[in-house]
Amino acid sequence: MKRLALTTLFLIGAITINAQTIFGEWENRNEETGKVDSVIEVYEKDGKAYAKIIEITDPAKKNNVCDKCEGENKNKPILGMDILTGLSKDGDEWSGGEILDPKKGSVYKCFIELKGKNKLKVRGYMGVALFGRTVYWVRKS
Repeated sequence: MKRLALTTLFLIGAITINAQTIFGEWENRNEETGKVDSVIEVYEKDGKAYAKIIEITDPAKKNNVCDKCEGENKNKPILGMDILTGLSKDGDEWSGGEILDPKKGSVYKCFIELKGKNKLKVRGYMGVALFGRTVYWVRKS
């Protein structure tokens, strides 16, 4: 009986911890329509956070390339592209990395922060965080 209780507590703890992480699949919504335009997977590699586009909902845009990007992403497919790179955990935030806006080809400094278990604040900025833009991604259910 004690073993069953301990196993149950362990599983509940694991589920709770997993629900309170930035890692997983997130929906990015179009700011004008409110509809999901892409799904982004945030993953960990070498202790840092990264994110890539794993789904584009508009069939006409699924094969788009980043023609406005520079460097290694120039003319690469947007689907599968890493858009968040190299964020390190700093308290409740992950910061010190960059975010790519594939529509503009622009790269910005970035930090992300979990706001509740199903909402991720993503802030891209130039220079200081005061001058930037915030979007919220919703955990894919």
